Amino acid sequence: MMKKIPYYIILFFLIVSCEDVIDVELPPTESRLIVNAVFRVDITQEFIPVSVRVKETTDFFGEPQVTELENAIIFYGIPNPDAPEILENGGSSSLAETNPGSGIYGPDPTFDNDQRIRTSIGTRPGTVFILIIQHKGRRYAARTIYSPVVPIDSIEQGTETLFDEDDIEVLVTFTDTPEIDNFYVFDFDFNEFLALDDQFIDGQEFEFSYFYDKNLESGDEVEISILGADQQFFNYMDLLIEQTEDTGGVFETPAATVRGNVFDVTGIDNDALFDNVERPENFPLGYFAVIQEFKQSLTIE
Repeated sequence: MMKKIPYYIILFFLIVSCEDVIDVELPPTESRLIVNAVFRVDITQEFIPVSVRVKETTDFFGEPQVTELENAIIFYGIPNPDAPEILENGGSSSLAETNPGSGIYGPDPTFDNDQRIRTSIGTRPGTVFILIIQHKGRRYAARTIYSPVVPIDSIEQGTETLFDEDDIEVLVTFTDTPEIDNFYVFDFDFNEFLALDDQFIDGQEFEFSYFYDKNLESGDEVEISILGADQQFFNYMDLLIEQTEDTGGVFETPAATVRGNVFDVTGIDNDALFDNVERPENFPLGYFAVIQEFKQSLTIE
């Protein structure tokens, strides 16, 4: 037995020597601007809640960092039938950082005239919004149309479970507007979202179940919202939900493969160009949308 001891000692040192840290060199990545500009409109309020949040990616493992814009402005109005790039019967809203270093931009309070956007003007059918921002010498633009939505008819707690006996079922009922292609995004609180279209429920009252797998207790309150969406925003959210469903925080760090509607238009003379066909690899992350919201709260039993 004594003759085997040196062998085990040698084997031990060989194993230990294999635990050296290996540095993996990752290819350098260009930083990308992240724009979170989804305005949820309550039509009972006087003004649209304009809030543009900006961050910037760093590298593969780094958390996005708050960044600063050189300027930002929103134009809004009804497109001229003969010249759609011209917006009429609207106005503009110059934005400024709400608090230094926050990366959050809202209507600039230092202007002589009110830069807030009145809900009565911004929610007219066919109203278009254009966001223009400057960041580190580059110009970005996004275009969206106001998207209304139907209210939630009712929400109530169900008794069924899905995968676990602790799952909590919520039954949501709403009525789809007939003869129109409608798209919906539901916010179930806790950064949980669901995208739904009316392909099979056109014009019908529709009830569906959503299951929470969180440790909700009796007396806890959840807030559920129905959000308006056009097809482009629906597609974006559907992909984003799919890619971030296990990480949480749909709007925290948009997945790099999901491209929104904000484009790099630096040096482009055509103001009506809102895509990145000519620059397939040069794009920011995030989305710009102006959408109606209805919400209800439910107390867990």
